[in-house]
Amino acid sequence: MLRLETETGFWLITHPDHAHLAAAFATHWGNDLFLPPSPRSNVLHGIEVHDDGWIARDARPQVTRAGKPSAFSSDLVGKYSAFEEIDLADYLAVRESAVQQVEAVDPYAALLVSMHTYNLLTARADRSTIAPEHLPLLDAFLERQKQRQQALRKGICADPQFLPADVTDEAFLNNFRLLQATDNLSLLSSVDYSQPATLLHPLPAIGDTEREIRVTPIGPRQFRLDPYPFDSSSLTFPLPARHVSGHTFAGADQLTALYQSAPVEQLEVAVTA
Repeated sequence: MLRLETETGFWLITHPDHAHLAAAFATHWGNDLFLPPSPRSNVLHGIEVHDDGWIARDARPQVTRAGKPSAFSSDLVGKYSAFEEIDLADYLAVRESAVQQVEAVDPYAALLVSMHTYNLLTARADRSTIAPEHLPLLDAFLERQKQRQQALRKGICADPQFLPADVTDEAFLNNFRLLQATDNLSLLSSVDYSQPATLLHPLPAIGDTEREIRVTPIGPRQFRLDPYPFDSSSLTFPLPARHVSGHTFAGADQLTALYQSAPVEQLEVAVTA
């Protein structure tokens, strides 16, 4: 779940809907500055479903010890330090299931999801917020992901449906970075982030170069990107969300009841050059 606080409560956005927004960004990625994704259908599929493992969990939102919805918020942008608020075993099971679900349908997409998960829990995670007795559980999970990635790469490279250019280390890295970039832009949008940011990694550009993309908020869920990576100079996207009233909740039962009774509404996200 992702949360955006309002004067009267919270907008709550599911992980899958956030991922669908990331995929919508990726669908329009590519212009005279930036290369489009390739293999297109596999990369877009990986971005669209990378958080499908959260479907069941998001249907019953949890609360933190402070009584707020247990969800990604603007406070967590740029870091991953909320492990004290979650059950690590349950969290890792969701992450592992997400990769397995995609692998059964699209191994190339699954590789990107696994690379994203691994990066999230290594380069961006704050291990100091994990109880020491739980670190072996995390490290075992990470080792399984490394082994899974090796097996997936081997199978993908042997699959004749892919062009040689799509199965190089550089191609895998660039497509992983595109997942990260569109995921990050979707996160910034979902929490209406109000500070300048970047899309995490330099992205492949025309002319065998890489460009860092800067993101500047210019209004509610409106962002200017420089340099601009999309195929139209301005784009608007829907973002499904439910609004729950209240800033603290007695427990998951109360929050779930409010969430499930709230109508799905369409927020708007806009990007411009």
